[in-house]
Amino acid sequence: MGLLNGVTQEAYNDATGNKGNYQFVTLDDVISSFMVVYVGEGKLISKVSRTDVQFHGMRAIQELSYDVLKSHKAYEIEVPPSLVMYLPQDYVNYTKVVRVDSSGVEKPLYPTGKTSNPFPIAQNPSGTYQWSNEDLLATQLYGGAETAINTYTSSTRNNYNALGSTDGSQASDSEGGRYGLDPQHAQNNGTFYIDSATGFIHFGSSLVGETITLKYISDGLGTDAEMVVHKFAEEAVYKHIMYGVLSGRSGISENIIARYKKEKFAETRKAKIRLSNIKMEEFTQVLKGLSKPIK
Repeated sequence: MGLLNGVTQEAYNDATGNKGNYQFVTLDDVISSFMVVYVGEGKLISKVSRTDVQFHGMRAIQELSYDVLKSHKAYEIEVPPSLVMYLPQDYVNYTKVVRVDSSGVEKPLYPTGKTSNPFPIAQNPSGTYQWSNEDLLATQLYGGAETAINTYTSSTRNNYNALGSTDGSQASDSEGGRYGLDPQHAQNNGTFYIDSATGFIHFGSSLVGETITLKYISDGLGTDAEMVVHKFAEEAVYKHIMYGVLSGRSGISENIIARYKKEKFAETRKAKIRLSNIKMEEFTQVLKGLSKPIK
């Protein structure tokens, strides 16, 4: 018993620092297992390249990351004078953007639909466009190398940044002052908008120097170390790869393809249920809170 406890304690105090990572399997291990178990003579797939399996494995992680795997991330920055934040390379969509106050409390920011950051086309004093040929115009319009050094400057954005401390927010509490307000501006936490063309989040001028946290959904392919699969979803990845490989080949029976398509959806549903973070005690506490009368 003492030896067992000693081994357990040694494993718990793993010097590598990989606490909690035992629940995950790397994509490379999943691909290797797939090649051993599902590919070979006398098996359903007689021959397939590892590159093909890797492609379908990465596609499986992308598909599962949205609503099955735990793929939510959070980045924190201090808003620079440029009032922009780079979108992460694995960014799919944001779940929340918050400002963190001095007490560590998160205050939500709301997107503004009242402004944007259009591409500024150079013009002559007469109003005509400044270009010498069609290639330069296409470069200006669609953002080639010439625009890379100035990817987030336009008169619209500069005017938005010059609004002052309120960023267009209207949070007056005076009598009748809030009547008819647009809810997205009826707060003083600040505003933002996302320019997907240049890959930036733009913040209002009142947020300069503030601590901002971006919470977003990742596609799970940010780095090699992040390409991991929870063991509860490992079988779902195998079925995704199997269906992807078979559906891309000629001469495969439609019945076999339909079978693995059905198995892919079944395993995905099973993984989603297994990984759902529903705790009955927490759920009942939420229901109790909903039943409280509003005074």
